[in-house]
Amino acid sequence: MEISAYKPYGDPEFESLIERIHPPRVCIDNDSCRDCTIVKVDSANKHGILLEMVQVLTDLDLVISKSYICSDGGWLMDVFHVTDQLGNKITDESLIHYIEQAICASRRGSREIQTCVDRNVRPRHVSMEHTAMEMTGIDRPGLMSEISAVLAELGCHVSAAVAWTHNKRAACIVYVEDELKHGPIQDPYRVAQVQEQLENVVEAHHYDGERRSVRLAAPAASQTHTERRLHQLMAADRDYEQCCSCGYESSADDEVYRQKKGCNGTEVKVENCRQKGYSIVTVRSVDRPKLLFDTICTLTDLQYVVFHASISSFESIAVQEYYVRHKNGWTLDSESERRRLTQNLMAATERRVSHGLRLDVSTQNRVGLLSDVTRVFRESGLSISRAEIGIQGEKAVGTFYVKDASGQAVNPETLETVRREIGGTVLVVNKSLGRSSSQPTSSSNTIPNISTSHSSSKQDKPGFSLGSLLWSQVEWLSSNFRPIKS
Repeated sequence: MEISAYKPYGDPEFESLIERIHPPRVCIDNDSCRDCTIVKVDSANKHGILLEMVQVLTDLDLVISKSYICSDGGWLMDVFHVTDQLGNKITDESLIHYIEQAICASRRGSREIQTCVDRNVRPRHVSMEHTAMEMTGIDRPGLMSEISAVLAELGCHVSAAVAWTHNKRAACIVYVEDELKHGPIQDPYRVAQVQEQLENVVEAHHYDGERRSVRLAAPAASQTHTERRLHQLMAADRDYEQCCSCGYESSADDEVYRQKKGCNGTEVKVENCRQKGYSIVTVRSVDRPKLLFDTICTLTDLQYVVFHASISSFESIAVQEYYVRHKNGWTLDSESERRRLTQNLMAATERRVSHGLRLDVSTQNRVGLLSDVTRVFRESGLSISRAEIGIQGEKAVGTFYVKDASGQAVNPETLETVRREIGGTVLVVNKSLGRSSSQPTSSSNTIPNISTSHSSSKQDKPGFSLGSLLWSQVEWLSSNFRPIKS
């Protein structure tokens, strides 16, 4: 007979009453630490709220340099040490007010935020005005070019797009609008026509029975954050299935389950702490921006609840430790469950790892632009491994990671041809040196170089910013962690 965990009934009205009596409290502290801003959140807890808070910070391109998470007993007290991309404190009052409002709005389940921040959040986390095209399938050179060419031929204007590749699989989300009506594609016949043409492109290089999908979704208030949706698409496509060089090892007493190093050096270990009733999940990987978001996103979508966590890094290696239980209250007791979690966490940390040369493109926006840009890459023998495209006013901006189809470094002559064909400004970012160079075809177009590197110095001892002994203990614990990029 199967025994299930007892779960008492929770009245939604009672839960909302608790939130009304004890509304979320967000404190932005610029005094306690010398070189970072501390964001503290004190609130009643609910499943998914941790991801929503991290999502607010990462959508603003803020770097989370340290974090301590405690959300046991139905209450959360989380601390995030953040800076901008240049390592500076957050001093803009409008941005501070936006963070406070956005975190509180996500806590109350509302997306209505009164404050407007003069900053672009790319990729767009939700599109309320455009049709979303979602695709998964085998990765191959020219796939993005063929998809965007079909959209341009059918009169679909691309307003934003994000594409990832991992383990020879590809996923992309493209937001499009009707070129003539300047809005979402609403005619059912036209939707079916666009989807059929896109399916033909994706199916062209697939054998019968191979995994692939194409879906057009109308705009809706409940649309998922774009990058979270990409994680979901790739997980559903089973990109986490490891290559032959990766494996597993378990201890004799089955208390520790370790994933051997993946192709990018990622390690995942799962332990059971029977005394406390938690499973301890440790992720060790190369540090990079948005790593924290990607990890928490996967834990949340797999229905795991994070009760405690410490985030740290040392010499570009990030170590994340989470104390979790499944949403049903159980720890990870079966080998199949632990295997599934480790595979998904490894994939989540590696999907956004950038392979190839980074090109930042800015040019005048026009219908069919994405088709033209990706066609230039294809005709130049370049393959796109990752891409983000959006619109800023009259300009179209995008970041492309490209590599030679043969796997070699991009030839300078090829790069010059790409620059000349695309037009506007093409910024080449040298990842190894942390520098960039641009050669705009028009002198009026420039893009500032923003380094994503972040260095931390020794923190000052934090004070009692909330006048609370509890907060002082949380800050003392969090000050022992070294930086990890968000």
